[in-house]
Amino acid sequence: MSFPKNQKKVINAWCMYDWANSVHNLVITSVIFPIYFHATAVGSDGSDVIDFLGFRINNDVLYSYTLSVSTLILVLLSPVLTGVADNSGRRKFFLKLFCYLGAASCVYFYFFTKNNIVSSVVAFGLSMIGWGGSVVFYNSYLPDIASEDRFDRISARGFAYGYVGSVILLIFNLLMIMKPDLFGLSQADSDSGLTSRIAFVTVGLWWAGFAQIPFYHLPKDKSQSFQVAWLKKGFGELKKVFDEMRQKALLKRFLAAFFIYDMGVMTVIYVAALFADKELKIPTDGLIITILLIQLVAIPGSFLASFLSRKFGNTIALRIEIAIWATVPLAAYFTTTAEQFYVIAAVVGLVMGGIQSLSRSTYAKLIPDDTKDTASYFSFYDVCERLATALGTFFFGFIIQQTGSMRNSVLLILVLFIAGFLLLTRIPSKQVYKG
Repeated sequence: MSFPKNQKKVINAWCMYDWANSVHNLVITSVIFPIYFHATAVGSDGSDVIDFLGFRINNDVLYSYTLSVSTLILVLLSPVLTGVADNSGRRKFFLKLFCYLGAASCVYFYFFTKNNIVSSVVAFGLSMIGWGGSVVFYNSYLPDIASEDRFDRISARGFAYGYVGSVILLIFNLLMIMKPDLFGLSQADSDSGLTSRIAFVTVGLWWAGFAQIPFYHLPKDKSQSFQVAWLKKGFGELKKVFDEMRQKALLKRFLAAFFIYDMGVMTVIYVAALFADKELKIPTDGLIITILLIQLVAIPGSFLASFLSRKFGNTIALRIEIAIWATVPLAAYFTTTAEQFYVIAAVVGLVMGGIQSLSRSTYAKLIPDDTKDTASYFSFYDVCERLATALGTFFFGFIIQQTGSMRNSVLLILVLFIAGFLLLTRIPSKQVYKG
């Protein structure tokens, strides 16, 4: 018996996983953890060069490599495990597994001091794997719990939940770090990093705690014992989905377009703070304000994308979003002041949630209606996103290394958006066909 769709309680519960896990994206990868990492992962002489597993390495490079390695592991693991999940009926098991791995890694950051840098870096990589690994299984539930006409609106709601939840916890943690006396702590606790380490614990508890809501309401796994043969069958499941995808012209076209424009999107998300710091010399408090601004503007931005898709169709709506995105690197190339950067940040916020939510729902519409392999299908979407992140940030850094200018790298992002826009013109917009 199939799971009944469009149940309000189930849909709200699904959206709550965005509320639960988005705190990792904001607190760990965007705001507090990078600052704490740079201040704590230092050599015995206080320099940025540290000993790591017998190598002398700059802490910023180590941070970047950790992101790259965890992304590569996800690219290798995701397709196989989603195939196993689809074949075994244990999708929620893997969702929980990655969720708890990521949440536990965040809690471990409480012990992150100058004396245990190696294990803390490993924990950071595991938190990224936990976050990314859980998202692919979470996304795959969308076609199972809702009818196609609701994909855009529900996907947007999920991202909006994530932005609201993550901002709430970030503000709480920033207050604890900057005003420790309000929480019974001292300025010495803040200066020593204790308040930051407590903040990391709250991320893990928030993530695992609120995840219990979707865990309870989402469709249950099949009740069966584990079998070694599932791994072999998982590869077979993956091959079957891959063969099916090869026959779906629009699905292939969309993934190609998504891969290109998402390189631009993810590069902006990951390097915006670096650009503000290195090129514009915006202080840390200004960067925090910028990130909060982006998160808050992204909430209505998600629903704006849903409105555009209802009015013009998915791919035209995506092209509108990309056209707006293209103004970001173009404006950034000429930006020289903090005030100008804040305006650009507001534009990023307006389209950041929109393009991500609309991309997810558009892909869900392109999956065959009768498929039972939604996790395997979404693994290909996830792989495209991970590779887009890795390649986009790599080429951004490569151009900086070759030209000595971050502004030249910004122009690469503009090219990616133009190419993605053109590739999307090959997909009809008024109706998303399954062929």
